[in-house]
Amino acid sequence: MAEIINMPRLSDTMEEGTVAKWFKKVGDQINEGDILAEIETDKATMEFESFNEGELLHIGIQEGGTAPVDTLLAIIGEKGEDISNIINGASSEKKENDNISETTKKVSEEDSITGIPDEVEIINMPRLSDTMEEGTVAKWFKKVGDKVNEGDILAEIETDKATMEFESFYQGELLHIGLEEGESAPVDSLLAIIGKSGTDIKKVISSLGTRNTDTAEKVSESKSIENKDEPEHNLPVFEQESKPQLIETKVNSNGRIIASPLAKKLAEEKGIDLNSVKGSGEFGRIIKRDIDNFKSKAFGSNLLKPNASLGTESITKIANSQMRKTIAKRLSSSKFSAPHYYLGVEFDMENTISFRNQFNSLPDTKISFNDIIIKACALSLKHHPEVNAKWEDDQITQHHHVHIGVAVAVDEGLLVPVVKFADEQNLPQIGSTVKDFALRAREKKLKPEEMDASTFTISNLGMFGIQEFTSIINQPNGAILSVGAIVKKPVVKDDKIVVGNTLKLTLACDHRVVDGAMGAQFLQTLKDYIENPLKMIL
Repeated sequence: MAEIINMPRLSDTMEEGTVAKWFKKVGDQINEGDILAEIETDKATMEFESFNEGELLHIGIQEGGTAPVDTLLAIIGEKGEDISNIINGASSEKKENDNISETTKKVSEEDSITGIPDEVEIINMPRLSDTMEEGTVAKWFKKVGDKVNEGDILAEIETDKATMEFESFYQGELLHIGLEEGESAPVDSLLAIIGKSGTDIKKVISSLGTRNTDTAEKVSESKSIENKDEPEHNLPVFEQESKPQLIETKVNSNGRIIASPLAKKLAEEKGIDLNSVKGSGEFGRIIKRDIDNFKSKAFGSNLLKPNASLGTESITKIANSQMRKTIAKRLSSSKFSAPHYYLGVEFDMENTISFRNQFNSLPDTKISFNDIIIKACALSLKHHPEVNAKWEDDQITQHHHVHIGVAVAVDEGLLVPVVKFADEQNLPQIGSTVKDFALRAREKKLKPEEMDASTFTISNLGMFGIQEFTSIINQPNGAILSVGAIVKKPVVKDDKIVVGNTLKLTLACDHRVVDGAMGAQFLQTLKDYIENPLKMIL
């Protein structure tokens, strides 16, 4: 059955998009994850990938063409499928929306009919990345009643790729918050309402009608919500006389326990693990009283009573974040679609260690071994473009530019910011870029465009003492390099056993793109650069 692909909303302010480039033509076979086109938004030009499989049956907007969000962009379906009705329907819809002034008038009249005042602005969950389907409110910077100016940061929104600041494009008073911190909702769900002070917000919400069918119910019933479907965490009960009703401690989508700031501070000062505390606040929130009571329970005489409950089983359920879902989807697709094979090598690091020590002795200069490996890989890939490549159904694309993705571990999984044109950057520039990426990745401040367009990926677990491991290819890359720890051990030099320092690297290759000999030749070149690092700066 044919799938309709509409112009996506790739930024929070995007109203229309321009097709900068098509990577597929009518008749091409499309796989899930294939890049269909480059879409120019009001903020950037971004790659738009397919979430469907089949043949590209129709292109609705040609290169250079501009159209509003949700306009027919393409149709994917089975070969020979009749799509005339879809195209005719889209053409009729386009004709209806050609007159901008008429459309604007129609919307205005609709709002008037539904009772939404002109000075009231409805803020919906924005689409902050090309793959975002739902978002989670990580933090609100404003509360109901606060004055909001155009450009003020309203909230932090967690997408499938990063946590991003969402700014207001309107001014007025924050009249209503549709999602509390830690709550998730699909794109275009009610996020907030901004308007004139004194506006009857209940009337506005009821006037939204089908736009947000459950919002009105949420406003009236939010204080009586009980999670009856979830089993309680059966933690040990030390004191039966406690008057506050203790309910299951809630964990949000980020894996963070919901607790008041004061409770968190007190728990940190007293060395109390919040995972061991049950919350008596609203919706299981841990508050100051719970921390105070926990101390008396944990160290009180009740622990000595023979009837105390010991050894009780307990679990914690952590909802999968958007990032975790995306990681699972992409890695599963890579592992089961790309035929992986692995090449392992061991390098002598004596010269590299000496080189780094001399380099870092320079004023205001500090580089890591990882920076050296990135630079060495970048130069090696210039010699071996066949490794700096990706698989497509009808061709293999070799990149003559080198964009290296650097895997960064965060609390919820893995982010891969990209060092663009790594071969053209010197070692201090690479070091500075990677440090900045790592810091902002852990703070979830990376921009989507900073994680796109890698041609090769490096994953380093050496800082954790891991000597050797294999990685799953970060598609659409054709290869990924796994870097272990530098190990001091006996080695043979000039037929003598001496103490040396070695490093094990493992190259995972997509056999559709990189043959064994190609991968081996790349590693030989890489070995030459790493064991003779002066070649990288000459």
